[in-house]
Amino acid sequence: MKIKKIFNNNVALTEDSNQTEMVVMGRGLAFQKKNGDEIDPVNIEKTFITPSKAFADKLSDLLDEIPYEMMELSKDIIEMANGDLQTELNDSLYLTLSDHIHFAVTRTKNGVPIKNALMWEVQKFYKAEYRAAFKALNMIKAETGVSMPEDEAASIALHLFNARQDGSGMEETMAMTNIVNDVTNIVKYHYGFDFNEESMNYSRFITHLRYFAYRILRGELNDDNNDGLYQQVKLQYPQADQCTKKVQAYLKKQYEMEMTTDELAYFIIHIQRVSNREKKKAFL
Repeated sequence: MKIKKIFNNNVALTEDSNQTEMVVMGRGLAFQKKNGDEIDPVNIEKTFITPSKAFADKLSDLLDEIPYEMMELSKDIIEMANGDLQTELNDSLYLTLSDHIHFAVTRTKNGVPIKNALMWEVQKFYKAEYRAAFKALNMIKAETGVSMPEDEAASIALHLFNARQDGSGMEETMAMTNIVNDVTNIVKYHYGFDFNEESMNYSRFITHLRYFAYRILRGELNDDNNDGLYQQVKLQYPQADQCTKKVQAYLKKQYEMEMTTDELAYFIIHIQRVSNREKKKAFL
């Protein structure tokens, strides 16, 4: 395995005998090496194939900013999550998670915590990912001495969810996209306005829809029925309730899916939030 590019003393781009490019990680594996030298396999702790030149370039930029210790910490967290979730997480997670953890630790040290707007949904619907992410907080504290706020567990859980690599492929992605588009159109035409697709409100709403669509296609829907919450929010937000009923009818017709009162309540809240804020902006 020959070195094609050295990112730093601990990470290098290599090429094997089949001309397959791989990024290899390991403490000191590229120390005093140069392009064309062989890498000792004993020193390699992690190997992953580069999907594109853009990926390798992004890795190079990232390594200019992130200490190798953060990459090692992310590797340990991902290995823990692979075992706990019984899946193989996408290699791109090594980049996104290292970047997130490094930034989050820096923010926390500087007293700048960030609230996770999806905390409620993550705890409720992605319990396995959240449990693994909570373990990650303890691993981060043990390595860095920094106690992260619980919101960071939700953020890490979303990274784990997005990195699932279980053969779902393009067919499922297209089906998820169709559900998101259809539900978005239902909301848009019910209220009679276009979304500001650059807004955070829209981004949060679409994120919720994507995870909801994922659960529909996997048959992993919430089985709780919190009738008290549903009765409260449908009285408080009657127009959002009417819109949610249209979504409910669409899902029943297209996917033979019966929404629980929990799901109905969450949809009412999300639709009320995004519609109220979009309407305010429309009339400014």
